[in-house]
Amino acid sequence: MSDEQTAVRTARTVPAGDGSAGQAAADEAERFVRDLYAEHGQALLTYAARQLDNDWHRAQDLVQEAAVRAWRHSGSLALTPSGTRPWLFRVVKNLVIDDHRARAVRPRVPRQLDDVDITVGDSTDRLLTAHIVTEALADLTPQQRRILREMYFNGHSVGYVSELLGIPPGTVKSRTYYAMRALKRALTARGVLE
Repeated sequence: MSDEQTAVRTARTVPAGDGSAGQAAADEAERFVRDLYAEHGQALLTYAARQLDNDWHRAQDLVQEAAVRAWRHSGSLALTPSGTRPWLFRVVKNLVIDDHRARAVRPRVPRQLDDVDITVGDSTDRLLTAHIVTEALADLTPQQRRILREMYFNGHSVGYVSELLGIPPGTVKSRTYYAMRALKRALTARGVLE
């Protein structure tokens, strides 16, 4: 077994926190993958893209998977970056076949334009909702409206509202709860909520 293969195998088994040995092994593994891409990456990518009807994104995914498999098997198959070309092409070919089979099982169905629901921005719903909520807020007491305005519309925290109104935080929380219940009842009475 060569020193490079030993380093790659060690990179997978030695945790990164074990000092310089772990770092050296990780560096060797990274160098193995970089050398692999430098020597075979473009040829594999072109081959995979051709097999995948020029879908370069899928081709990149398959080449990356082939590089990972080469790295994983580098110790057991006596692979070096320069001697892996036939093996890599076979792996990419198998991955392309798997990809075609997977797509055959679940073919991509293009959507017809008639099926697409395109919504156009219309402020009518927002305007009606705002009007209904304003009416529902009118049903609340002034104290409940103020709590909801400070907590939800102004976005203040419980602590800030507590200081602003001069009441304990627990009181702010309970008043907010009861104000929200009253607002929900008012919206339910108007048919907005069920």
